[in-house]
Amino acid sequence: MLTRLIIKILIASTLLFFGFLTSIEAVTFKIASYNVENLFDLDRDGTEYSAYLPYNHYGWTKKMLDKKISNLARVIKGLNAEVVALQEIESRKALILLVERLKHNAVNYPYYKIAAAKPTSVKCAVISKFPIINKKEIKVDNDSARNILKITLNIEGAPFIVFVNHWKSRRGPESCRIKYAKALKKEIDRLPADSDFILTGDFNSCYNEYRTIKYSKKLNDTKGVTGINHILMTIKGSDMVNEKFVRKQKENEYLYNLWLELGKGKRWSYIFAGKKRSFDHMIISKGLYDNKGIAYIDNSFDRFTPGYLFYKKGIYRWQRAERGKGRHLGKGYSDHLPIFAYFSTRP
Repeated sequence: MLTRLIIKILIASTLLFFGFLTSIEAVTFKIASYNVENLFDLDRDGTEYSAYLPYNHYGWTKKMLDKKISNLARVIKGLNAEVVALQEIESRKALILLVERLKHNAVNYPYYKIAAAKPTSVKCAVISKFPIINKKEIKVDNDSARNILKITLNIEGAPFIVFVNHWKSRRGPESCRIKYAKALKKEIDRLPADSDFILTGDFNSCYNEYRTIKYSKKLNDTKGVTGINHILMTIKGSDMVNEKFVRKQKENEYLYNLWLELGKGKRWSYIFAGKKRSFDHMIISKGLYDNKGIAYIDNSFDRFTPGYLFYKKGIYRWQRAERGKGRHLGKGYSDHLPIFAYFSTRP
């Protein structure tokens, strides 16, 4: 009897010891997404917006570029994320300038990629403290559409896929954004059912677009069908998909939008036409709820909202004279707030 008791104690102690080791070895990391509002270099590539042609009457100069990079580096340093998905980066050169400034500020992102295969004015990119073991650019069925950037990270031996998006602006109807959604969904459907991945970036769509689109004749050229909800399957019927439903499904048919973790008053990261909008997203797979690989840390999603990112009750965007149509003033950050969430290698 005594021998059996001793054996049980030894087994329990061993399990606790290895559980303690697992806890120590687990890696918690932060992923952020930030539309930086037009980070252009000083080269003339022929695809620049007129306001960012170097040394013209808008005043996009080395001094302005330096100030823009310094301001963005301040935000990214404050975010303190291991991985940052970026939108509106003009070029690899512009991305490297940002990475080098961060390094000068004691923040090192040794791995970075940009979707540069297509000569669009601005592009999707990513900077990472984890190795990037694979990169792919997903083409959208539109000549002027920006490529979606797909990268695979090595998180302490576990693969984690990040899709960085920047969909067509609201200047175009919903049919334009549906093309992005279809290209993305096609790539998702190729993945194994237990894949760990996140869709992030600027989708130029609200988390509940299927409800709001019916109020806009300009946007609604699809009879109410939306890319972010109907194509990416973040709704079922007339309701948003919740965590419980995503976790129990067998395939990656439905996805979970992390905006649902915040109160309705906080579900915004951008102001469009005077209204607060949730255009920046983190949408996750069922694989982040299983008991292997990478796990999402529940209720960790939020916006990055330090006081310096706000001005006169709005977002302190990059400033230009004449109500945003004139010369660069060398002040401000971006018209978007960053968003972030935490993940772990412990199931």
